[in-house]
Amino acid sequence: MYKKKKKQKKYIIIFVCCIVVFLLLFASISLTRGYTVVESGFKDITMVINKIFMYPFTALNNDKGKDLSKSYIIQKNVNGSLEKEIKELKEALQLKETLTEYDTITTTVLSRNKSYWFNTVTIDRGKTSGIKKDMVVVTKNGLVGKIAKVSENSSEVKLITSDDINYKVSVSISTASGDTNAILNGYDSKTGLLKVIGVDKTYNLRENDRVVTSGLGGKEPRGIYIGIVKKAENDKYNISKTLYLETGQDFDSIHYLTVLKRKK
Repeated sequence: MYKKKKKQKKYIIIFVCCIVVFLLLFASISLTRGYTVVESGFKDITMVINKIFMYPFTALNNDKGKDLSKSYIIQKNVNGSLEKEIKELKEALQLKETLTEYDTITTTVLSRNKSYWFNTVTIDRGKTSGIKKDMVVVTKNGLVGKIAKVSENSSEVKLITSDDINYKVSVSISTASGDTNAILNGYDSKTGLLKVIGVDKTYNLRENDRVVTSGLGGKEPRGIYIGIVKKAENDKYNISKTLYLETGQDFDSIHYLTVLKRKK
C-alpha cells in the first residue's frame, strides 16, 4: 500500500511539473498581442487543470504551507497564511464602498510568469464576468495595472511595474505650488520605486507629495492612489523633472485584485 501511494504521488508530481513547464513556455511567447481563439480556450482549460491538479500536489506535501511549484500563487498556500488572505480579500471587497462610479469585480491571482515577474499576473475572471481589455485593476493600496488580455474565464493584468515602455499612466502630483500632471512610466525592481517623467520643474516638489491618477485620456478614473514622492531629479536636458515614487503595494505578493467596471 505504501509503495502504491508513493508511486501515485510521483505520477502526480511529474504530471503537474509538465503542465507548469508547458504553461511557462506558452506564456513567454508574447507579452503584447491579444489571445487567439485557440489560446483563449487553452488558457481557460489550463486554469481548470491548475485548480484540480495543484490541490493533491499541495495536499501530499508534508509542509502544507509551502508552495513547491513556485510558479503559481495558490489561494490557501501563499505565505503560509490563510488569515492574511482572508483579511486581504475583505479589504478588496471594501473598495465597493469608495468607488461608487464603478462596479467592482474581485478576483484571485492564479499565476505569474517568473521570467516577467513584475510585468503581468493572471486572474481567474474573464469575459463571462464582464471583464474587458483596458479595465483598471486596483487593490486597497491603489493602482496595480490594467487588463491586457481576456479569455472567457481568465484575464492577464499588465502591472504598472511592467518594463513595457509603451505602458503609460497619466498622473497628478499634489505639490506646494498646486497640482501638476505628468506620466508614470517605468519601475526600478532594485529600489522598488516607480518612475514619473515629464514633471514641470517650476513646481515646488517635496518628499512625500502625493501622486494619483489624473483621469486624463479617460483610461483610468481620477484620484486612484499610486504613491508618494521619495526623490526628484532634473532630466538630462534640464527641461523637466523625473520623480521616483514609493508605492504602498507589495508587487512581490499579490493575492487578490479588484477590476473596475464603469457603471452604465
